[in-house]
Amino acid sequence: MAQQPEQFKDLGLDTRLLAALEHQGLHTLTEIQDRAIPVILNGYDLIASSKTGSGKTLAFLLPSLQRLIKTKALSKRDPRALILAPTRELAKQVYEQLRSVTSGTSFNIALLLGGENFNDQIKLLRRQPHIIVATPGRLANHLNERSLMLNGLELLIMDEADRMLDLGFSKELNQINDAADHRHRQTLMFSATLDHAEVNEMAEKLLKAPKRIAVGAANAEHADIEKRFYLCDHLDHKQALLQHILTSQTYQQAIIFTATRPDTERLATLLQQTGLTTAALSGDMSQSERNRIMDRFSRGQQKVLITTDVASRGLDLLQVSLVVNFDMPKQAEEYVHRIGRTGRAGAKGVAMSLVGPKDWDAFKRVESFLQQDISFMTFEGFEGKFKGIMPSKKQTAPAKARGNGYKGKGGPNAYKPAKRPAKPEKALKDRSDRLTPGTGLGSNDGMAPPKRKKPTDNTSE
Repeated sequence: MAQQPEQFKDLGLDTRLLAALEHQGLHTLTEIQDRAIPVILNGYDLIASSKTGSGKTLAFLLPSLQRLIKTKALSKRDPRALILAPTRELAKQVYEQLRSVTSGTSFNIALLLGGENFNDQIKLLRRQPHIIVATPGRLANHLNERSLMLNGLELLIMDEADRMLDLGFSKELNQINDAADHRHRQTLMFSATLDHAEVNEMAEKLLKAPKRIAVGAANAEHADIEKRFYLCDHLDHKQALLQHILTSQTYQQAIIFTATRPDTERLATLLQQTGLTTAALSGDMSQSERNRIMDRFSRGQQKVLITTDVASRGLDLLQVSLVVNFDMPKQAEEYVHRIGRTGRAGAKGVAMSLVGPKDWDAFKRVESFLQQDISFMTFEGFEGKFKGIMPSKKQTAPAKARGNGYKGKGGPNAYKPAKRPAKPEKALKDRSDRLTPGTGLGSNDGMAPPKRKKPTDNTSE
């Protein structure tokens, strides 16, 4: 079997594409590019997975553009290629990379995002763009209003298909598929993992005899990211440690992930008081606000960005060398996407996670997902009393083991059963280290579990 090319110049790409890559200083293919580009150039449908920061955007952009350059359009009015992304941030990132590689060509490209002016987008579509980057909800809106037709579509590309399905866009994806040409269309689907039931089900509907490529497992070790974990007693301890990290460590830019929107604003205010240029980003902001914040951060005008998981995927910010999980994520897979905001394009990065009593369950899920035993580090002068939560041998029911014994701000006895059940008002009042839903106390958030009603007949419950 012939060895695949390792340089972009060996792929037979159009000279205008090679010139754009040369301008960006890109010469050598990453593994996903090395394996996916020849498959796409040969016209196959493809379903592929690779870890974040692996260069997958260029893996589908370059061969797609090569096809559009070398073949005649099926329609003079309809778009030739459609690229779908799950979030506005990721769609914008893909669009910017598309714009950079098409700079020497005559392709007309457009970006369609939810939350932006619909009539302005209609004006863009009247210019008959060759390539559209869009979020699935807004693209479906244009199909419903008949401001867009897909009869001449040659390429349908779904970036982070698993995320789109997790966000509930299966109806829109089916609608887009039904509206698009099927006879001449090549379909590409990229996902964080191929072990996703809905992704495989959707692939059966949308793809024709696809090739499958998996580059690294979703939980694979990222060699360019150093992972560190620190135990914290309570909220004040976390905040003191965060301030110490951001004022004592060397980094270019940092992203801090929190569980809630109020925390982004509170921490941003706290860090600004220490002299750090800081911005807060959350999902309930308007699109124009989010664009303004991300534009300033990407241009280096702010040192620190504090955000919820709205920014955990797709943002290719090459100056970010530090990620801090102030709160552990609800889903273990999200940990990989969060820390993947650093260590991009071969650069080195550090990911620090602060683990308090309320984060313990989430931490254990991450440890299991990564399939490794994680040890904790300390900063001198910031050592805590909390050493983790040992599984209870006597009480196995989660509500009993974690529900009634919370005694305040942490420490080694934070979760030992109390002699008497705490009153609900006190249990809630004492939660100084906030609880991410499903990652700390039992389902009753510190209250005694409800009494079960006795069955009214002899049948089992």
